[in-house]
Amino acid sequence: MLKTMPDTARLPRRLALAIALAAPLAAISLHLLSALLSGLLIHALVRKLAPHLERHLSTQDARLAVLALLAISLVAAAALLVVGMLAFFHGDAGSLSALMQKMAEVLESSRSRLPEWIDAALPADSTALQAAAAAWLREHAGELQLFGKESMRGLVHSLLGMVIGALLALRETDAHGRRGPLLEALAGHAGDFDHAFRQIVFAQARIAAINATITGVYLMAGLPAFGIHLPLAKTLVALTFIAGLLPIVGNLISNLVIVILSLAHSPDLALVSLAFLTLIHKFEYFLNARIVGRRIHAHAWELLAAMLVMEAAFGLPGLILAPIYYAFLKIVSERERW
Repeated sequence: MLKTMPDTARLPRRLALAIALAAPLAAISLHLLSALLSGLLIHALVRKLAPHLERHLSTQDARLAVLALLAISLVAAAALLVVGMLAFFHGDAGSLSALMQKMAEVLESSRSRLPEWIDAALPADSTALQAAAAAWLREHAGELQLFGKESMRGLVHSLLGMVIGALLALRETDAHGRRGPLLEALAGHAGDFDHAFRQIVFAQARIAAINATITGVYLMAGLPAFGIHLPLAKTLVALTFIAGLLPIVGNLISNLVIVILSLAHSPDLALVSLAFLTLIHKFEYFLNARIVGRRIHAHAWELLAAMLVMEAAFGLPGLILAPIYYAFLKIVSERERW
């Protein structure tokens, strides 16, 4: 009786598929999600912007020009951020004592509207507030140090990911020789994941624009209708759009800033802003599922279920990666005819 020979032609494809499915999850487990996403973002931007220059330059030169513009933009943004922080913390308005004094004034003006049990727990004045802040910093020094270390590591990973994404974007223009079946299959899956990422990113840009529009109506039309004018309203709308390009996390950042500025006006307004922004935040889940689902041909419940499962398994990084990973699974399932 003859033994059945193994199908060696399918082995590289199956191995490549297993690697492709496991690699994004491994990026989360190894804390490399920031590197993965930043590299994909640079790669996607180069592929999106370079064709506009290819009418006047070669493909290689066009991609180099786009990378140079992106590098200049990143350096300029970082320089502006550093200068702004230095100007804030070295100025009178940015000193710690001035900040504590302002917070104490907000708390003092809010005491009459707060319940007694909350009022009793609040510091009496700016001196007590500074003492409480110093005590909290001493108690959580280790956690803050760890947070700073992790943030710095994430920044370094993001920069390295950008460099890798840039090199891959340039390498695509080079003629390369014949690859083995495993590398060929891996390259195909990498292209599918890149396609899924671009679908989600451009959909997220649309969601961020909708978010910023709704927030702008609230800050610049809704509140002024009741005689309330928050400072820096236009800046807050711009921040909402820029931060909204980051799924979930971006909204948390912009919402926190809006609630703090609302608290400076009154605790009641802070509660109203928090309730409004929470509704918008929850609405984004369904908006995300609908817009992204339309791009990847998935129902809203599918994407919501994927986000729920990934968040339960990997926490916030899983929630961020869920739409991209599910879009990749849809592409793979269609390619494999599952």
